[in-house]
Amino acid sequence: MTVAQLVPTDEDARMAAVRRYDILDTPPDGAFDRIAGAAAALFDVPIGIVSIVDTDRIWFKAHVGLDDVTEIDREPGLCASAILGDEPWVVTDAGTDPRTLANPLVAGEFGLRFYAGVPLTTGDGYNLGTLCVLDTEPRNVTETETGILSHLASLVVDQLELRLSARRALDVAEARLAETQKLAGALQRSLLPPVLPDIPHVRLSAAYHPASRYQVGGDFYDAFPIDGSTWGLVIGDVCGKGPEAAGRTSCARYSMRAAAIQAADPSRVLALVNQALLVDAEPLLDAPFVTALFARLRPHPQGASVTFAAAGHPLPTVLRADGTVQQAGTPGTLLGVLSEVRTSDTTVELETGDAIVLITDGVLDSGRPRLEQGGLEAVLRSSRGLAPEVIAARIQEAVTSEQADDVAILVLTAGS
Repeated sequence: MTVAQLVPTDEDARMAAVRRYDILDTPPDGAFDRIAGAAAALFDVPIGIVSIVDTDRIWFKAHVGLDDVTEIDREPGLCASAILGDEPWVVTDAGTDPRTLANPLVAGEFGLRFYAGVPLTTGDGYNLGTLCVLDTEPRNVTETETGILSHLASLVVDQLELRLSARRALDVAEARLAETQKLAGALQRSLLPPVLPDIPHVRLSAAYHPASRYQVGGDFYDAFPIDGSTWGLVIGDVCGKGPEAAGRTSCARYSMRAAAIQAADPSRVLALVNQALLVDAEPLLDAPFVTALFARLRPHPQGASVTFAAAGHPLPTVLRADGTVQQAGTPGTLLGVLSEVRTSDTTVELETGDAIVLITDGVLDSGRPRLEQGGLEAVLRSSRGLAPEVIAARIQEAVTSEQADDVAILVLTAGS
């Protein structure tokens, strides 16, 4: 390769402009077809073309009157000649014009006699191709006609610019969406435990699936040690999505951990969390409410004891080893709304092979049919004896076919 070959030429710069518009080999477009048709009608000729001159071919973005032709060789080419200047390139009788006598469109079966083309000139001065009209009969043109053809060519360039701007705007929007998704994912992960603890005599699994990849969901879960023999289990839902809901979720989750150390009864834990949420709310009326369930887990070699209280949250479902499914507990009032909450404690004893399932209301509001219509019980009955991660996966699979809200699932099975 010589030094001269390394130096960009004017044609290199022109082809870079062609690639910038990303127009070659794109599908037909009504806007360009209409402009080509208008040009043909103006000149009362059968053929109107919007052409783009490539390195070795002339490709037709629009070709009114040439249904079966989408491109021709560049050399020798009328459009390739037309882009060499800034003025309309007109051949009134190609059969006698020395510039076109050797052109195969003129000398061949097609029998071209008339050509008028105007360069498609970009704002930075590059000729991408032409707007041209053709006929098999010689004819003359007026300065007014070529002026109108130039205006139509400007409309073609305007359309190219609009599409370029739209594509760039879409690229920017997609980049912003990707960044939003990345940030939302990072923030969401910060609101959930990175790993679940290894608890003796039980197995624990969780699943989480936000309704949107671009917004932080309000659902959360947690599992943590309280003392040497007791563990805390939490599942909750903050009304709303986005940064405000994320802040509320963080307050609820970490308040729950702190309250679990101070209070023995789950109902008292929820009362302390409610107080923390009321302090956190400024102003109170605009703060999203929270539903939550807190459970104290005491595992032992024969199973586990689970004492819990629910504050406006879906009650847990127990799956016995024999396939029996039952809901446990008593509903309570929401957190973060009233100065006092009404909740009550319930204890469930789990034996080896039993499971307890904690969910957010996104599970019940989703699925086809919605799982609140007995679907959850059906999924659980078919999951007897399965590992907690399999049960969680089955529930999630049942709801993601038509998910209406964020979904959080926490499944615990007794027996290591």
